[in-house]
Amino acid sequence: MRKTMRTKAKSARTLRRTTARRAAHKPPGRARSAAKPLHGVRFPNEGAKYRSARNELLRAEMELRAQVERVAALRRKLPAGGDVPQDYVFEEAADDGAVRAVKLSELFGKHDTLVAYNFMYGPRMDKACPMCTAMLDSLDGSARHLRERIGLVVIAKSPIDRLRAFARERGWRHLRLASSAGNSYNHDYQGESADGSQMPMLNVFVRRNGKIHHFWSSEMLFPPPARGQNHRHVDMIWPLWNVLDTTPQGRGSGWFPQLSYGR
Repeated sequence: MRKTMRTKAKSARTLRRTTARRAAHKPPGRARSAAKPLHGVRFPNEGAKYRSARNELLRAEMELRAQVERVAALRRKLPAGGDVPQDYVFEEAADDGAVRAVKLSELFGKHDTLVAYNFMYGPRMDKACPMCTAMLDSLDGSARHLRERIGLVVIAKSPIDRLRAFARERGWRHLRLASSAGNSYNHDYQGESADGSQMPMLNVFVRRNGKIHHFWSSEMLFPPPARGQNHRHVDMIWPLWNVLDTTPQGRGSGWFPQLSYGR
């Protein structure tokens, strides 16, 4: 009996020592996860150092994807904001070129959501904002797809004829343009500052139970940006910077889009 007990005690001690040794050589949970391949795809002539660094980056990219969806889910859960104080009347150009009045409620079209971008091109500006223009160059291509899901409009303070002429110059074919020259929309929805300077604001409105409410705006324009960055408040709809983020040189620190490049 005593011999059996001693044998069991010895076996237990051996098991504990073996377990301890294995634990000492076993990486912690995150390290084990990091060591596990995420997929079996490999590219020509890549080395182990590259694959290790790329796997670390891939995990960060996957975490970012999850965070983007978490933020989007929070955004979707926002309650309706304040009622729109008036059914603003804008001017736009009809298909035949005639200028006509159009209400904010009419810009929704068949949808219950309207996305409105404030284009920095006011009557006191000699030229349109190059940054806004670069973003809208891209948005013009997406506009015909977006119209299947939402109303989309680009609003600027300049007269509609000036906006239409600039759109022709840029080759925009799908953006709906509206002039806010005759209303207070820009002032009310942060599209201009107190001194009349134009601001690149993105607003979303919703129509619920016959009323129009403000839903969301690109409020990252208001807090101070992170050191070495701009506000990046509309980066989510701007492919330019997302493409550059995939490159070794990244966005750089001194380059910004221009209206033309002299070539």
